[in-house]
Amino acid sequence: MARLVLPCKGAGLARTGLLGLVSSAPLQVTNRVSFLENSAKNIYRYRRFLTSEALCRRNCRFSYPSLSRAKQANRLICSVATESLKNPVEESKMDTPKEIFLKDYKRPDYYFDTVDLRFSLGEEKTIVSSKITVFPRIEGSSPPLVLDGHDIKLVSICVNGKELKEGEYLLDSRHLTLLSPPSGSFTLEIVNEIHPEKNTSLEGLYKSSGNFCTQCEAEGFRNITFYQDRPDIMAKYTCRIEADKSLYPVLLSNGNLIEQGDLEGGRHYALWEDPFKKPCYLFALVAGQLESRDDTFITRSGRKVSLRIWTPAQDVPKTAHAMYSLKAAMKWDEDVFGLEYDLDLFNIVAVPDFNMGAMENKSLNIFNSKLVLASPETATDADYAAILGVIGHEYFHNWTGNRVTCRDWFQLSLKEGLTVFRDQEFSSDLGSRTVKRIADVSKLRNYQFPQDAGPMAHPVRPHSYIKMDNFYTGKLFFT
Repeated sequence: MARLVLPCKGAGLARTGLLGLVSSAPLQVTNRVSFLENSAKNIYRYRRFLTSEALCRRNCRFSYPSLSRAKQANRLICSVATESLKNPVEESKMDTPKEIFLKDYKRPDYYFDTVDLRFSLGEEKTIVSSKITVFPRIEGSSPPLVLDGHDIKLVSICVNGKELKEGEYLLDSRHLTLLSPPSGSFTLEIVNEIHPEKNTSLEGLYKSSGNFCTQCEAEGFRNITFYQDRPDIMAKYTCRIEADKSLYPVLLSNGNLIEQGDLEGGRHYALWEDPFKKPCYLFALVAGQLESRDDTFITRSGRKVSLRIWTPAQDVPKTAHAMYSLKAAMKWDEDVFGLEYDLDLFNIVAVPDFNMGAMENKSLNIFNSKLVLASPETATDADYAAILGVIGHEYFHNWTGNRVTCRDWFQLSLKEGLTVFRDQEFSSDLGSRTVKRIADVSKLRNYQFPQDAGPMAHPVRPHSYIKMDNFYTGKLFFT
């Protein structure tokens, strides 16, 4: 995953880089910004928190043959606010920072096997229905089941088809608790209402520039529906999306497209199925006015994979290099690591107002347009190199991060560090290994060393954290 990015003019030499995740500067930050860095081979991940609205441009001079250079277009992105809460007194108590310790990790009392989601997207509200197959970790036990949830209106909750009444569950601003679940496996059905059009946190499901989009890493899924929002809860997902066809002709989610069709009242639907278990932070949904560049890739076992890069219509001509980068990454991962793509379809969505740099959702990667679009008239060599690296990075997560994922968020550096190494090797093989190494060392000296000498210094795997977002620091990218 890569967080929000984008360059700004800074003193001295401009540097453009792609780091893997760079985050948390001062703890007292209010706005979140990530900058793009070209790390170890044209790709870096970025994630940083700064107090103002956008900062920093890095320009790593990359020798990338036969790509024209143009004046770099600097961009700026940011601002993350949160909607005011209805009960400030109650919420202030609930939001008091609580330190999370690695030593306190406990396995969940319940696991989820399958998750069937239904979204009815609307202009004033969205209805989310979930049907979850639940089973206890210890057969015969029935401790309370605690689900995470934030800014969600509960409509109904049923266990094995029977609607629960007040007194059989507890609901507060952060959790939904089933007090006495059945002692064996059971089906949990929840219907809730959310308001993506008012979601200014840009976590969970939100609406911007007429499109619905999701961002669930690290803890955004709890803004969509009630769930055990932790990476060690792995389940198989299906997702049915319903929306107005004229406003949202494209409906995307994880996995393979199983079915689609028209409904009454000018609406339509799409049903998606992801056959591989995944944690909820990898769930994704996109709905809007988009067009695609289409291509195919033949895997080494002979399977045909459909590739699509979705953007607003005017940006499709600028996606040729991104498609080349995706196919190059797929081939390289097969040749070097023996890892073949495991689904029939791979989608990339690039929109200008995605506040993370890029996200590796299973089979539906979502990017900020800056990391996908390029044309010889406006892009520099560094821009082309950055796109190659970031496209590769998010694709490589399909195995190192998605199919093989974290037990808890303290293991974030494992999936990110390994994937950064893979994208660095990819960029080195397709470009200049020497130039890439020089760029990486330069980033270490200019950013990692100052962090290690400052108040944000910490082990690669800290013993505790207060807010998960502050866990994404530069140290993750150079391990």
